[in-house]
Amino acid sequence: MQEFFENVSRYPRYLISLILGIFIAFFERLKPFFENPLSAIALTAALVASLAFLFFTMRAMLGFSVV
Repeated sequence: MQEFFENVSRYPRYLISLILGIFIAFFERLKPFFENPLSAIALTAALVASLAFLFFTMRAMLGFSVV
C-alpha cells in the first residue's frame, strides 16, 4: 500500500514538469521572432488580439454582461 501512495504522489510533479516543458518548447520556437522589433510588435499584437478574442467570445457564450 505504501508503494501505491508513493506512485500517486509522483503524478503532480510529473504534471508540473510536463506543462513547464510544453511552455519552454513553445517559447523557444518564438524566441527568434523577438529579435526583430517589428516582428516582436506584430507577435505581441497578435497574442493580445487572440486573448481578447477568446475573452470576449467566452464572455458572450456564458452570458456575462456589464450592465
